[in-house]
Amino acid sequence: MTDQTRVLYNDTCPICRAEITAYQRRALRDGLPIRFDALERAAEWGLTPDQAAMRLHVWHQGQVLSGLAAFRALWQQLPHLRWLAWLTGLPGVAWLADGIYERVLAPRLFRAHQRRQARAGRNE
Repeated sequence: MTDQTRVLYNDTCPICRAEITAYQRRALRDGLPIRFDALERAAEWGLTPDQAAMRLHVWHQGQVLSGLAAFRALWQQLPHLRWLAWLTGLPGVAWLADGIYERVLAPRLFRAHQRRQARAGRNE
């Protein structure tokens, strides 16, 4: 890994892909050195594709972050979203946002990913 901020995301998830595409466009527009990696690069991160698909991962300042910490690191890099990084860092908000992401959103998105993978396997 490099010192550059990198994002590993589930490019097979329509919701994830749409969100990351918006971040990519903004980073490109603002000339930010952020690299976006799809699931096929999970091994470079030391993860299996399923581990990578379970939540967002960001390489930032020499460490791999996942979940809300990953989003916050990414949002901090994007000037128009720094306020969101700050807000989700507040003690009560951080606890609530992390709980919602880890217990509701990430599991549901991963189950949808597994269903898409199963359907793709049946269609081969």
